[in-house]
Formats: sequence, structure tokens, C-alpha cells
Amino acid sequence: MLSITLPDGSVREVASGTTPADIAAAIGPGLAKAAIAARVDGELRDITRPLEADANLALVTSRDEKDALELARHDFAHVLAEAVQNLFPGTQITFGPATDDGFYYDFAPKDRPFTEEDLPAIEAEMRKVIAKDEPLIREVWSRADLIARWRKQGESFKAEWAAELPDGEELTVYRAGRGDDAWLDMCRGPHLASTGKLDPQAFKLTRVSGAYWRGDQNNAMLSRIYGTGWLNKKQLDQHLFRLEEAAKRDHRKLGQEMDLFHLQAEAHGSVFWHPKGYMIWRELEAYMRRAIDAAGYREVKTPQVMDARQWEQSGHWGKYRENMFVIPDEVPNVEDEGPIVSNDADWMALKPMNCPAHVLIFRQGIKSYRDLPLRLYENGCCHRNEPHGALHGLMRVRQFTQDDAHIFCREDQIVDEVQDFCRLADRIYKDFGFTYSIKLALRPDKRFGSDEMWDKAESELRDAVMRAGLATEQYGWEELPGEGAFYAPKLEWHLTDAIGRTWQVGTIQSDRVLPERLDASYVGEDGERHRPVMLHRAIFGSYERFIGILIEHFAGKLPAWLAPVQAVVATIVSDADEYAGHVAAELRQAGLRVDTDLRNEKINYKVREHSLAKVPNLLVVGKREADEGTVALRQLGSDRQQVMTLAEAIAKLTGEARAPDLATASAATAA
Repeated sequence: MLSITLPDGSVREVASGTTPADIAAAIGPGLAKAAIAARVDGELRDITRPLEADANLALVTSRDEKDALELARHDFAHVLAEAVQNLFPGTQITFGPATDDGFYYDFAPKDRPFTEEDLPAIEAEMRKVIAKDEPLIREVWSRADLIARWRKQGESFKAEWAAELPDGEELTVYRAGRGDDAWLDMCRGPHLASTGKLDPQAFKLTRVSGAYWRGDQNNAMLSRIYGTGWLNKKQLDQHLFRLEEAAKRDHRKLGQEMDLFHLQAEAHGSVFWHPKGYMIWRELEAYMRRAIDAAGYREVKTPQVMDARQWEQSGHWGKYRENMFVIPDEVPNVEDEGPIVSNDADWMALKPMNCPAHVLIFRQGIKSYRDLPLRLYENGCCHRNEPHGALHGLMRVRQFTQDDAHIFCREDQIVDEVQDFCRLADRIYKDFGFTYSIKLALRPDKRFGSDEMWDKAESELRDAVMRAGLATEQYGWEELPGEGAFYAPKLEWHLTDAIGRTWQVGTIQSDRVLPERLDASYVGEDGERHRPVMLHRAIFGSYERFIGILIEHFAGKLPAWLAPVQAVVATIVSDADEYAGHVAAELRQAGLRVDTDLRNEKINYKVREHSLAKVPNLLVVGKREADEGTVALRQLGSDRQQVMTLAEAIAKLTGEARAPDLATASAATAA
């Protein structure tokens, strides 16, 4: 008999071989119907897998959405593979994992690569497989038998993988249906009890691409079919709507339409900012400088290239070198013959982060406990050697600029400093209209420092958030085991955008390792040397990525204070050209960013064009406006046209174009 402990603390004595499904049925028919899997001592398992030993058991239902989605997506991938082999005999199967919003499977087609024209037929066949309600049966095979089976079926990729799995690893197969002709796949699982547990209307195949076997370009090219899978059709429809909205908001598309930036192969992962795009950058930079100046930070600037020995001492060379651009410290050979660089040069590296350089600034001169906290801020340009395939517009680049700061403080100042940062981040995110959640990323398996040090650092961050009143369900408070940096735990701010997507941006990390490794110290009240604690923090994360998020969040319709062009003065007839120039000059004098459109085009054409460019304000002038000293104001997103005096327009637009922090300060002064 086995002792099975349930989440409520009750213990059930059951025979060996009893399944979680049996226990669910014994508890009640409702739970028997709802249970789809089980967690056995924390491990997610099939609902029909027999229990082998005493264990803690938690039954999983569709209300446990994270687990339920992972199971469903894994099953959709298997159903996809079975459907493809039904339709295209001779196709070999390889791998098919679940993903964050769906699944994919890689195939080696017998005759030709798959195309998107094949997807409707495959979807229809998948629904037939689901309708059969085939049981998904877990089996343990010997390595020799499994390899023989794969080779007999012509599955050379599966046979190769089975042969290379570690000795001693249990090799499991899932059989879809019963009998010798049932479809098989090698898989760790777990799975739902049968294909019929899937909603046939809750998935959609989305695209086809090429993929190399095991990710190696020297191996065979496969066909990868992607899909999205959910628990029900409502979830699928919501996801497809988000995808449609995301495509409309894609910052790469809008960046081109609005003439903000471009990327090209001559500088992989680095952004060419156009004047309009860089204007957004400048406004953000000015905003952040006002915020950090008011919060008591001191801005610094540090070198781009530093000796590799510095990175060795900091620990980055050993833990992060694969993501660093390294540079030989020598004059390259200018002769036609011979290598460009020798093997004798010392190595330097482009900085992937700013923190070691800030420690070197802290170390200049003797610091007293009275000097702390010392808050050093830098708009620091960094480089990280990301793979070409991982680059994505502004969201993932190789060259980026962080709104980076490091706070050197005493042990007794940590919680107050983190609490102050929480308040600063809260105000800034609300200025941009974002809601957010806060997560605490805890110690990873590979890390520097003692357990006692990590206990203390994690507790300090947790206490600061609690004191700030943010460790609540309203702020999505959650602790993430294993997600911290190798040198420190961290708080993460996850923003929610206009279509419900989340973006991890801000962070603060409590670090006792780097000050120790780089020998940073201050003189305490007792006259002895002490190590400062180093708080790493950022709010935007990087300017590039934050601008990309803003473009997508606002669908290009940026708030007036961030808009590269805040107003365009457009003429109806050429007789108004001189007056248009006067209006533009007055608006510029008031501090607005203004263009004129004097082209010999119809006004409806001009309105449409500037709307596509996401200009927030269009001031239309013709002969009547010139005679009366008025303008016809059309604002982006509104069908209304307001006729007003030029003075009224200037007052309205300058008020709307004021940055939120300046508007708040102005309102406070007026009050």
C-alpha cells in the first residue's frame, strides 16, 4: 500500500499501481471529469500513470491554466505530427515542443518541403485525429528495441537521437491508440489522457519555415510547421486578435512608415536613427535626466573598451565571454601578406554592461560612510554579441544604451534605497500610461557568493517592496526561483501594453559580489574599511527597446510631447503659403516641433498622408484663415475640425505637448 498526501493534508492509502485518475474518481465524479493531469512530488505527470511510491499528489484541472496549456500544446504538436504522416506517407518526424503561445514540429518530408498551402489540409486531418479520441499511452522501451523500431519505420532522425540519449535515461514512447499499427512518438511527456481532451476549434497552424536538424547548419534542412494552441476557441480568438493587432503595431513597420530608423546588414543589430526617431530618443533622455537629477543621481560617462583583465576580475570574462565582442590590443598588420593580428596581443572587450566601470569611479579617492549613498547614473552604450538569428528590430539588438545607474550604499541604507527606487519607477511608468507587475528573481544554480549572502539580499528586496505597498496581487507580485543574475537577486518590472502583452523592462539588483571582487570600500564610522553594497538599477532597460515598446503600445500615435513632429501646417491654396509660414514660426517660437506642407496637392491627400505619419496635430489654413488670423485644427484620431485663433491654438498645443513631469510641476506651481 502507498500513502498519498493530498494538498489539504489528508492522506489516502492506495494500492501500488493506482493512478491519479483513480484517486480523482474516488474523491468524486466531478473531479474525475475535470482532472487532466497530476503533480506527483511537484513533477507534472499523466493522469493515467501509475503511482510507484509514497508521494504528495495534486490533481491538475483546466483552472491550473499554465499546466493545462503546456499539456494541450504538447498534445497539439503530437497530433500535428500524426496528421502529417497520415497525409504525407514517408515523412520522417523529429521534435515537436510546446512554446509560449503554441507549438511546432520539425519534419523531413519525403518529396518536397511543406508550404503554407498545405496547412488547411493538415488542420482538417488534425481535427479527424482529435475526433477519434485516441488514448495517449505511455510506454517504457529499451534502447535497442526503440532504435530497431525507428529504423524499421525509416525514422533515421529518431533512431539517431535515441542512440545518443544518456545511458541510464528512461526512454519513453507515447502510443496514440491501441494496437500494433498505432502511431508512436518518442517523448518524455506528460500528455493528456487522449486526443479527444483537446478542443478541435482551439488551434490554428500559422506558418512554415526551414530549420536545420538539431540547429546545425551542416545538417539536413527540415520543414518546421508552427501552430498556436489554447484550451478553447475563445482563448484562440483572443490570441488571433492580439496577433492581428500586434502586426498592425509592429515597430519595424511603423518605424519605416514614420521615418524613425532603419537597420541593415552593414551593422547587424545596431540602429541607424533618423532625425525623427532620434528626436524621440532626445525627449526620453531629457525626461530621464530630469528624473534622476531630482532623485539625487550624479551622471557619469565611462569608456567603451576595457582591458580583458578587468572583465576577468569582475567575473564577466568567465561567465559572459561568449556574449562579448573582444578586440586585440595591437596595431593590425597593414601588409598584404600575413595575418591581420598576431597571437601575441592582449585582449580588450567592448563593454557589455557599465557596472565594473562605475566601481572604478567609486574607487577613485577615499569614500566615507558620510558619502553614501552615492548614486552614479550613465546613459551607457553597451555591446553584446547576440546571434544574428536572435536579433529583432529594436527589441533585441547588439548595440544599445541603458538608462543605467549604480547605487553604492551601506547595509543599513539598502531597504530605503530600493523603496525610493520603487517609488521613482512607479511614477515614471505611470507617466507613460503603463500598468505593471513586480517579480522577485531568486538565486540561480550557478552563482557567486554564499547562501547567507543570498538570503540577506533576497530578504532586503522583498522587504523594500512590501514597505512600498507593492507586494500585492494588484501589482502581480510573484517570486521566480532560479531567475536571478549570477551575482545578485533582482526585482523586475513587467509592463502591460495596450493589447495585453507584457514586457520586462525595469530592474534593481542587490549585489555584494562585485564590490568584493573589484575591491570597492569606504571608511566606516569606526574608522575601518567596509564593503559597500551595490544596487544595479534601470527603468527603461534600454532606450532602443523602450522606444520599440512605446511605438507598439501607442500604435505609432505617440503622446504629443514625444511625437517627432508635433504639428504640420498645411495649406489649402497657395495664396495661404505666407500665412502658413507665419503660423509655423509662431508655433516654433512657442517651443513646438513644426513642419509646413505647401505642396500643390489636395487637402484630403495631405490629411491622409500626415495621419499615416502619425502627426498628432494638423493645422489647415486657406485664404479665409489667412484673412481672419485663424487655423482649422485637426487632431489625429478625431474626425472633428476646430476653428480657432492662432493664439488659442498655440495655448492648446503647447499645453498638450508638455512632458508629463513638467506638466505636473507646472500644475503644482499654479496651485
